[in-house]
Amino acid sequence: MITKEHIDPANLPKHIAVIMDGNGRWAKQHNKPRVFGHKNGVNAVRETTEAAAELGIKYLTLYAFSTENWKRPALEVNALMALLVETLGKEISRLNDNNIQLKAIGDLKKLPKRTREALLKGIEETSGNTGMVLILALNYSGRWDITQAVQSIIKSGVPSSDITEELITEHLSTKGIPDPELLIRSSGEFRISNFLMWQLSYSELYFTPVFWPEFDKPAFYAAIHDYQNRERRFGMVSEQISTS
Repeated sequence: MITKEHIDPANLPKHIAVIMDGNGRWAKQHNKPRVFGHKNGVNAVRETTEAAAELGIKYLTLYAFSTENWKRPALEVNALMALLVETLGKEISRLNDNNIQLKAIGDLKKLPKRTREALLKGIEETSGNTGMVLILALNYSGRWDITQAVQSIIKSGVPSSDITEELITEHLSTKGIPDPELLIRSSGEFRISNFLMWQLSYSELYFTPVFWPEFDKPAFYAAIHDYQNRERRFGMVSEQISTS
């Protein structure tokens, strides 16, 4: 088992993104409804957030609800939105105790009013914190993010010849946030599911068979330990990295 002591504090990713997958399948294994899995997934969110903050990770982004998730049964969607409100109400004091700032990315205006209000309240109440930034991706998709960035640039009147990668980056919902160095996906699926498609261009991808409700601190440490044993070349060769 990988523990905190196995982690090199001098080689930590500044930003870790997580696709929290497997709640429904975990619930099915326990002969429970899917909502049971989502409720138990909250514990994994708490474990992961605390572990990241304790290590000194600067940014942690959690894929909480995608634009595609609206296609799920209405009962499950409504339960997820209610769970988000309930969780925010319970966890804000814990975030403040740990000096964690809450942010959100996605098309937030399309969230239910009660959910959006709870989210904005949590963002406001943690805005003065200076430790780790916890980013919830809600009603988010990578294609939406790129589309809205391009639309914003066009509206600003920038000539097409002046559109650069840097300019697009400045108009994404993650403006001011460094790209993730590490993406973690639970439950054994091997895809990024329309998540941070622009920002993940050079991220290290880590896939674990662990269902999200069972994802704990050792599982999080294992992902970082794996990351720390990789060579990040960014299109170069090993010899260039060693001499840079």
